[in-house]
This record gives sequence, C-alpha cells and structure tokens, in this order.
Amino acid sequence: MTFQGHFTWDKYLKETCSIPAPAHCFKQSYTPPSNEFKISMKLEAQDPRNTTSTCIATVVGLTGARLRLRLDGSDNKNDFWRLVDSAEIQPIGNCEKNGGMLQPPLGFRLNASSWPMFLLKTLNGAEMAPVRIFHKEPPSPSHNFFKLGMKLEAVDRKNPHFICPATIGEVRGSEVLVTFDGWRGAFDYWCRYDSRDIFPVGWCSLTGDNLQPPGTKVVIPKNPFPTSDASAEKPSMHSGTKAVLGHQPGQRGRKPGKKRGRTPKTLIHHPISTPSKSVEPLKFPKKRGPKPGSKRKPRTLLNPAPTSPTTSTPEPDTSTVPQDAATIPSSAMQAPTVCIYLNKNGSTGPHLDKKKVQQLPDHFGPARASVVLQQAVQACIDCAYHQKTVFSFLKQGHGGEVISAVFDREQHTLNLPAVNSITFVLRFLEKLCRNLRSSNLFGNQPFTQNHMQLSTTEYDHDRYLPGSDRYLGSRDPSRLSSRDPSSWTVEDVMKFVREADPQLGPHADLFRKHEIDGKALLLLRSDMMMKYMGLKLGPALKLTYHIDRLKQGKF
Repeated sequence: MTFQGHFTWDKYLKETCSIPAPAHCFKQSYTPPSNEFKISMKLEAQDPRNTTSTCIATVVGLTGARLRLRLDGSDNKNDFWRLVDSAEIQPIGNCEKNGGMLQPPLGFRLNASSWPMFLLKTLNGAEMAPVRIFHKEPPSPSHNFFKLGMKLEAVDRKNPHFICPATIGEVRGSEVLVTFDGWRGAFDYWCRYDSRDIFPVGWCSLTGDNLQPPGTKVVIPKNPFPTSDASAEKPSMHSGTKAVLGHQPGQRGRKPGKKRGRTPKTLIHHPISTPSKSVEPLKFPKKRGPKPGSKRKPRTLLNPAPTSPTTSTPEPDTSTVPQDAATIPSSAMQAPTVCIYLNKNGSTGPHLDKKKVQQLPDHFGPARASVVLQQAVQACIDCAYHQKTVFSFLKQGHGGEVISAVFDREQHTLNLPAVNSITFVLRFLEKLCRNLRSSNLFGNQPFTQNHMQLSTTEYDHDRYLPGSDRYLGSRDPSRLSSRDPSSWTVEDVMKFVREADPQLGPHADLFRKHEIDGKALLLLRSDMMMKYMGLKLGPALKLTYHIDRLKQGKF
C-alpha cells in the first residue's frame, strides 16, 4: 500500500482492516494538555542518563504537547523530549523545596567544584517556567489492556522528534512490542504498557504534532473484515482538533498480515518552514532504505502538511558559563528580565510606612520587566498609610500587569502600562516616588554605604539609569566600601569575608575555590553555602548577616 498526499487514519484503518487501541489503554490524558512553554524557559528535569539526579534544563524545542530539553552544563548531543504533563519535569525550586539538591548533569563539561557558581550564574536573570503551565501526570491504566494488532501512534526512539503509525506486534505481561508500520524491525521496541512514548490514534491531530506516514508497504490481510465492521471501529479522536479522547471498545481485531511492512520505501522529506531561519535540520536514518538486492521502482512519499510545525532553536548553547551573572544569551531573550533593588534606608516620605518598607524584600526580580514593575508598584500600595493616595497617582495603562488597592470599602484595580526594559521601569518608579515625596527608593544596583552619603544636590535621575556610575564620585576605588559590590572580584569578596569577621577568615579560600565574585556573593543564601560550599550552619548564618548588611549599604 502506498500513500500519496496526506495520510489519514480513517482511510488507513479501513484499508488495513485494523482497529485502534482504545484510549483507556494509554497513560495519556483523555484531553491532551496545552503547551504554554516557550523557547529558553528553564525548569528542573531528571537526567535521562542518571535518573537519580535532578538538573536544570532549558527548553530548546517545542512540538505538540512535547518539549525538547537540554540540561544546562551538557552539550547539544544529549537533548531529550518530555511531555508537558511528565512527572519528570518540575518548576525551578521544587527540588530544594523537597529537601533535594540540584546536581550537575552526567558529563558536566566543567570542573565539579565550579558547579555552585555555574548554577548561580545560569539561573540569574533566566526566564523560569511558571508553575501554572506544568500539568499533573495522568494515572496509569489498571493493567495492560493492549491486544495483538491494535493500532496506535508511537515515538520513534531512534529519532524521537518523530511520532509514527504503529501496531502492537506482541503482548507479554506488562510489556508490549511496538512495531512501526511499513518499516523493517530495526526500529521496533519493547516498552511497558504505561509508557509515555505511545499514544492513541489521532493524538497528533489533537496536539498539533506532526505524524509521519507509514513506510513503503502495509500488507492487506488475505481475509479482511467486512467493510461495515471496519468502519464501525472508527476512532473518535481525529475527527477534529477540539475533540476529547473517549474510551474505545476493547474489541479484539485480527492481526494484520504477519509480513507487514518489511520493505521500506524511500522518503523525500520537504523542509518544514518555521519562523526561525536557523532551525536545526532533521537527520534521517540511513537504515530506512531498500533492502540490499531488492528490485523495485522507487516510490516517493509526500510529507503531510503539519498543523503545527516543530518549533526549535538552532543550538542555543546553554552549556557554556555566562561571562557574568547578568549575561543572558541573546537567543534566549524572548522577554528581557530585570531586577530592581530597594533602598530600605532611603527617604520613604509622608505616604509610606517605613516599618512596612523594612519588611519588603531587598529586590524585585529577576523577572520580566512588566512583572517587576507590578511587584514594585504593588509594594508601594501595600506599604502606604492610605492606599487610595498611591492609587490616585496611577493612571490606567494598557498591556501591563494588574495592581490593586483597597479603599472606600472596595477593591480597585487598574492595568499598568506595558514596559520592556529596566530603563522604563525605573523612570516609571522615579515619577511615582516623586509624587510620593520619597527619594532614592529604587535603583538598578544593590544599595551600598556610598548611596546613603549622596547629598540631595548630588542625586538626580541619572542614578536610576542603567550603566550610571555617578555614585562613585571621587572616592578611593581601592576601598571596598566605596565600590559597588556587584563589581567586586573574587579577591575583593575574600577580603570582605576576612574584614567582616576574623572568625570567618579560614573560610575565605572557599570563595576562591567556588569562583564567587561580587555578583554571586549578592545571590548567596545560607542554604546554598551549606549545601554547595560545605559551610556549617554558624558560619553560614554569620555570612548571610554580613551580606544582608552589605545590600543595605551598612558595610
């Protein structure tokens, strides 16, 4: 049997006199999960080559309900695919929340001692996949419902970007043999009945994944079923993209011819057009050619037009260590991430409660600019003596995040304007602070002692703009207290540790070993120092105290 043009399950099931495996046979959601992930988002994933390790992974490709993932710190030759409702992927922070520790991937390309520093840098400013776009993994079927000869869709494990029509070739306990229609047995594999690599007929049409057609020949059974019987077993999944997977009757069908699909035919694959000009080319196995010595006319097969082309980046090499903690590969910048620092010792003015301001975090972000702006503005509202006052200084915007305030016994909301850079965020906050008569409240760098010493005449709006170094003035740059901590070298950090507390002096060399410079220092927490640097609780708490004072400009 040959397939000219677009492959359809309806016609194929009739011509092969086959029945689809019912949906309740599979460990898949009856309604396929939505895929809201984006290229460059980061998440936690099990290392497929070392399943006891949880690693940081980056989304480098999307197709249907699946993600192509690359472990940060590994090369681009070990990418793997996971469904968006896989239990093997979790939001960033899940491992630590459950008492675990993030590990370098198998084959980590750097020295193991540099892992903590690499971890800090790879996460700083990254776009974390939000919790809401993860899905709960569906339950396993109660037992193996598969029968010999049932049709399904299955991942080609030798080329996992492909999903192809397949048949259950054998059932043995909890295992099934997946055989690919029209291809010789080199691509067949055994798997458990609850494998996440097998799907009901019509899955790809629902998710928008690209289903490959069968190979060269599918043998028609010598004693086919009556047409009426075959048509009665039509699957309900592929009739429309909005259909819901329903239970199919588990009627056992006759196995298609035992000599099915042993002679592959030549495939001519046309390139799939995608928004990106540098999509990684798909590699097709050389094995899928005619058998040696076979004599037949070459047949060509047109690829069906995909409903949702595979989205993939060229090769954003997330395995390399960023130049500094603020470096993000340009290919990963779907939405700029920013971080705004709060000056808890600045003038809060007559409208903000200084005690409440002291309870706020030291910074907002790293996150998308619009999210950081929302967090900072909402913080001002929450710290106000009268929320109505702050709310009155704001105007209805478009495209941004929503903030809310409670006054006159009602909750009031409005949209902030859409912002896409730290400059716009800071200018907006500067204007708001001017109205609130609070000065020097937000900035794009951690606030240090010299920020507090600036006089009113010395301070102007340039303080708010990225790259500004006005705060340095003419102070002695050799003194740590006169320099921005984020610009410190590893040696500066070691000097800070020794000067902060003589008892911490013996631990200073750890900061060299782990390559912790000023930017990394400002990101350190006590749990990180204990887990990744081997510090005991006492020294870790002392260092955290001094780092917090440093952020507040009290060093």
